[in-house]
Amino acid sequence: MNDAKAAAWDANLYLKFADHRVRPALDLMSRLDPEIANRPGRAIYDLGCGAGNISRILAERFPAAPVIGVDSSDEMLAKARSQTVGPRVTFAKGDLTRFAPDVPPSILYSNAAYQWVENHIDYFPGLLKALPSGGQLAIQMPRNHEAPSHALMRQAATAGPWRDKLAKVGGIRSVWEPGRYYDVLKPLSASLDIWETIYQQPLTGKDPVAQFTAGSGLRPYMAVLNEEEQKGFYDTYAGLLAEAYPMRSDGITLFPFRRLFIVARRA
Repeated sequence: MNDAKAAAWDANLYLKFADHRVRPALDLMSRLDPEIANRPGRAIYDLGCGAGNISRILAERFPAAPVIGVDSSDEMLAKARSQTVGPRVTFAKGDLTRFAPDVPPSILYSNAAYQWVENHIDYFPGLLKALPSGGQLAIQMPRNHEAPSHALMRQAATAGPWRDKLAKVGGIRSVWEPGRYYDVLKPLSASLDIWETIYQQPLTGKDPVAQFTAGSGLRPYMAVLNEEEQKGFYDTYAGLLAEAYPMRSDGITLFPFRRLFIVARRA
């Protein structure tokens, strides 16, 4: 992950909802070309690799390719390295805004990371240009920032004594409509596919949507508050979410989550 101003990532909290986070990663991965991925002398990069669980799946799916995970979080990288088996998967600390591959890439893959990067769309043409002809750029980003789960963060931020502290918190950057990415990438692409999927995520337990966002989008808000303020802000936010995402009669809370996918092949 790539927001240096946010609090340290809690890898265990992030992985609490690993099943829901992995499904879109696998959907994106299914569009990768094995012939391109396994090109000799080239590597697959997992940009914003987090705890490395997706990096390991990439290595299993493409057994001839080295996989290099890149992330800015020391905690996430420590978690990734502690669980890695085999020499084909390695991890490196890096800033997604200054990414430059040490090993020539065959595929640049990123699952739910670039939404943290200011003006991320400006970096996508450079990523595509770093690939050889036929190489693939594959990116997935959540586009849920207008849903209640994220809009209510901003409402809760103004609803208590923590208001002044949270006034300048930026949170997740906006992810644009698909056509904007198409216009930026099409001139460099031999083929370009952009689509959206809304996942109906069934969650259980107390404050399930708040727990889900606590591992990602809620972090910048919590990072600037003391312990008492964190509790008050979180409880206010969770209360608003309980109305927006009511628990159903079977104990399930459905959490619709929109994600944007981009798969571009270098011309």
